Amino acid sequence: MIHNSTIDSQTNHKSIRKFKDQVLTKEQLETLYTVFRHTPTSMFMQNATLLHITDEAKKKKIQKLCNQKYVGAQGDLFIFVVDLYRNYQIRKQLGKDDGRVHTTDIFFQAVEDTMLAVQNVANAVESMGLGYVDLGTVNDHPLEMLKTLDLPKLTFPILGLQVGVIDQSPQLKPRLPLKFTCFENEYNKDFDVNDLKDYDQVVTTYYDLRDSNRRIDSFTKQITGAKLDNHQTDRDQLPQELHQQELCLDWK
Repeated sequence: MIHNSTIDSQTNHKSIRKFKDQVLTKEQLETLYTVFRHTPTSMFMQNATLLHITDEAKKKKIQKLCNQKYVGAQGDLFIFVVDLYRNYQIRKQLGKDDGRVHTTDIFFQAVEDTMLAVQNVANAVESMGLGYVDLGTVNDHPLEMLKTLDLPKLTFPILGLQVGVIDQSPQLKPRLPLKFTCFENEYNKDFDVNDLKDYDQVVTTYYDLRDSNRRIDSFTKQITGAKLDNHQTDRDQLPQELHQQELCLDWK
């Protein structure tokens, strides 16, 4: 395997949930904005927007919706937004109809743009010696989050990042062996759960920093546990919320 500073940083990535009580410098912010700006984009549509949340009241609301005490606390909070509103306005103000703006196809392109931007910024964060944690919980309560962020139609928050100066040293979480995830030419459908026994054993040696005295369950126990068991959450509202935002209107 090849080693360099970029690859070593990526293969040693650890989610950071405790940061020192300091915010990013102006230079650091400008760097992250510029990296965001230069992310690859499908068809040059540039369908992503980045929100830097600094308002204390808004951060508190977001923290409550995410139900994670580190969200909006130390460091800086960013939310990445799928943005078709801007291009809709360009068409409208230049005398064109909506075109394909409301279609699932264009929404997926915008999601791709936005997710690429998330990882691009995340890589830049770590390259500066800072840490971050991805915040998928920005969609735990989609309707309330849309209201809190005061987002217009044709936009949708996809992921958040809490970024800051690292103030903890977590273990490196073990990942699935490559033989289960990387294939040549064809998907390997010959899967046997018993082949995960060794990996399950390794996973149980990892201590979860959200409860430092508790080892996590094996991977297969997590997959067969509450995470994927049948239950209702506000995330089940996502299709309706997307339609409310006038997105994916052709997907019934």
